[in-house]
Amino acid sequence: MFLAVILLSAAAVASASMNDDLSTASAEEVPEAPETENHTVVTESGRAGTITVYSPDGEVAYYDNTRTKYFDADPVEGDPMTIEYTATDTIHSEGPTCSDPPCALNVIERVDLEEENPEPEVVYKRYDYKETAGEWHDSDRINETHVVVADIVADQVFIVNTETEVVEWLWDAQSDFPVDEGGPYPGDWAHINDVEYIDEGQHEGRIMASLRNQDQVVFLDREEGLVEGWTLGSENDYDVQYEQHNPDYIPESQGGPAVLVADSENGRIQEFQREDGEWNRTWEWEDDRIQWPRDADRLPNGNTLIADSHGNRVIEVNESGDIVWEVGSTLPYEAERLETGAESEGGQSAQALGLESRTDDDSGGGGGGDDDGLFGFDPLGWAGDVLENILPHRIHNGLLFATPIWMGANEFAAIGIAILTGLAWLGMETRWRLRDAGVRFRLPFYRRSD
Repeated sequence: MFLAVILLSAAAVASASMNDDLSTASAEEVPEAPETENHTVVTESGRAGTITVYSPDGEVAYYDNTRTKYFDADPVEGDPMTIEYTATDTIHSEGPTCSDPPCALNVIERVDLEEENPEPEVVYKRYDYKETAGEWHDSDRINETHVVVADIVADQVFIVNTETEVVEWLWDAQSDFPVDEGGPYPGDWAHINDVEYIDEGQHEGRIMASLRNQDQVVFLDREEGLVEGWTLGSENDYDVQYEQHNPDYIPESQGGPAVLVADSENGRIQEFQREDGEWNRTWEWEDDRIQWPRDADRLPNGNTLIADSHGNRVIEVNESGDIVWEVGSTLPYEAERLETGAESEGGQSAQALGLESRTDDDSGGGGGGDDDGLFGFDPLGWAGDVLENILPHRIHNGLLFATPIWMGANEFAAIGIAILTGLAWLGMETRWRLRDAGVRFRLPFYRRSD
């Protein structure tokens, strides 16, 4: 009986590994996308470091995997078919740029997609002493010469002149946040994963930044520093947001001030509207598959483009909350729809559009368990749902990040069942053998019969 359970669990895991056909390891393996009106950029930063551009007909128009990881990508203002992105190369060998491997080479690159054989141009680069929490996840262009950078390595936001390579302004997170909060210091303390230069409205000239490990989105003034009273979220207040990614600012001209954010560890997309001096949640979206989203952009047509990292997909959700466009990706970080402006530019706020929230319960719920098992019951799917509900979301995400793409809650459940069965079998065998050898165990206190 024990052996049968172990073999069935192993068969379920083996079947999942053989049935997975999603890969972005080469341009030939990248799945085609449905047709849409504009080009779409998708970056990956995990199992395969890639940047892929889909043409409106769904064909791959550009693909590159020469860097280890790719992160934020934006169109260059005035030239929507030229994109600028951040990427990281991991340096594994000891040398003049890395005395204690692994190290990181962080770059901002630009590529003109209208060229016949486009080649990336390095706009700015820096070597950093570590690779873990050593990447630049985002940069945002201010003008032709200046770029603002989210520096995870040093827990800073800085503005650099890319022509002179001189850093002309810098904000250090330690100036406003204690090091005994957030992540471990100095390992991965603030994890500043996003910056956005605001070019209109009451925050014109200011910078919005995401401190992932403090669960906060902040606004920075280049003369005064942290803008008091405008911070969204607070340390460990997971009801608001939990280790968020890629917040986008929607200005007053588009129905704001509002912030659209990927609430990663809570597994949802949400939007907050500034009202009466406070941030109020006005919209959220999730379905029964979304898992660790890391980007969301409001498009000019009212739809929302979402990069669902552990859902292994990039999706477009319409104003009714339905998925109207989807393409597979092994671990997407950023999704950008070209010819529509950078990120939320042109997209209106949820309040202005009158969007209604959709939660997992609204979309059917139920996680990974489908009713395709014996007599309409899938025991492995049920066990996978139980495991996903029991495990903290962050631990579940960590398992998904560290394992192959075909591993999910059902496969974790199968492995867990096999391990528990093996331990039970070992315990029973040990007890039986000791009993056959005449060894008996009993409690130190027991009741004698009358």
